[in-house]
Amino acid sequence: MNQDSTTTPTPAPSTASQPSQPAAELSKAQQALASGRGYYIFLVIYLVGMGSLGSFVNDMYSPALPAICRFFGCAVSVGQLSLTMVMIGLAVGQILMGPISDRYGRKPVLWISLVFFIVAAVVSVFSPTIHFFLVCRLLQGLGASGGYFLARTIPADLYAGRQLAKFMALIGAVNGLAPASAPVLGGVTADAWGWKGVFWVLAAFAFVLLLFAWKFKETLPPSRRTSGGVRAALKGYVALFKFKAFMIHVVLKGVALGILFGYISASPFILEDHYGLSQTVYGVMIGVNAVFCAVGSLIALKFRPLKLALGWGGAILLVGCIGLAVMLWFVHSIWMFEVFAVVMLFALGMIFTVSNTLAMNEGRGDAGEASAVLGVSGYVFGAIVAPLVGLGNVFHSFAVMLVVLALFTGFFCLLSLRLPADLGN
Repeated sequence: MNQDSTTTPTPAPSTASQPSQPAAELSKAQQALASGRGYYIFLVIYLVGMGSLGSFVNDMYSPALPAICRFFGCAVSVGQLSLTMVMIGLAVGQILMGPISDRYGRKPVLWISLVFFIVAAVVSVFSPTIHFFLVCRLLQGLGASGGYFLARTIPADLYAGRQLAKFMALIGAVNGLAPASAPVLGGVTADAWGWKGVFWVLAAFAFVLLLFAWKFKETLPPSRRTSGGVRAALKGYVALFKFKAFMIHVVLKGVALGILFGYISASPFILEDHYGLSQTVYGVMIGVNAVFCAVGSLIALKFRPLKLALGWGGAILLVGCIGLAVMLWFVHSIWMFEVFAVVMLFALGMIFTVSNTLAMNEGRGDAGEASAVLGVSGYVFGAIVAPLVGLGNVFHSFAVMLVVLALFTGFFCLLSLRLPADLGN
């Protein structure tokens, strides 16, 4: 932990940091992990699935965004509010579920959020107006927030330091299959069954996660749960907001995610409406690009100390974003769009892994609330950026957004590098 971390609570016990704990103090998940690799493999796959739900709810839907605008007869900027509404739901849901999961455990939050998402996804298919649809999207975000933030919280319940970094990078890299596969699946589904088919598939995916929830072991035993009501939760959030190192990495992750959400929001209109790609071809292209984000996530682990990856990631991101902005404004080449998008996504993968790991390692004493703050930061930026890239000329508004956010990301990378090395190396 960084030297300026004295304002945070003492980290919770973990199998990584305290392997000699009495079995009575271990969570059910820690006991299952100690018994063999079978549960470890299940946990990785299940956490990937939970994290993927947060990605699928936007990435799988993005190829159908132009079709939805045509269906409801609304402007592009109004249609893009459907992305914003999900981000608001994801943000608010994490704020509420963070302290709830710290008090009552992770498993009840998992069950409730999955059921909520399934209902919201099914109801959205019958939306009579764009306004009703936007409300459904907000509720989908609330439901998806549970699995999305638990995918970050649960590793912090179980691990610390470099082991936490390795586990989260593994989850992040495998989770790269979500943004890689979601646009492909979304494009194929939308071409075959229309935009409504996307939401039936999303509901079915969440239902599969719900079926396997019985096998998931609780990671937060009663002895480590918080007590108190709203006031205690607010005090926990205030302590985290005052923790400098934690907040640097939270804002860094948020600004970087703003770039990703801007890309998700603008790319279907650029690639489908301007360059004439079908929804399926668009999905394949975005899916292939997302693999480079997963590669960047794994490459970041090669750096010691881990945060050195931020220096390289920030520099590569500036090259990718500025190059993409110049192309959007002056050149209008689909191949140059692809090249600079790949560079940008590779750098974002590096930044996501490091910012996620350092923030959760610093805030793991209140992992639920720390994960909520970390998750909300991205959706604050994403909710602002998504409709802005649809204003006026989408090429120009997206280009301006890229340069501004890339500069902010680089600034926070430098702030992180000035902090003492974390994770013990």
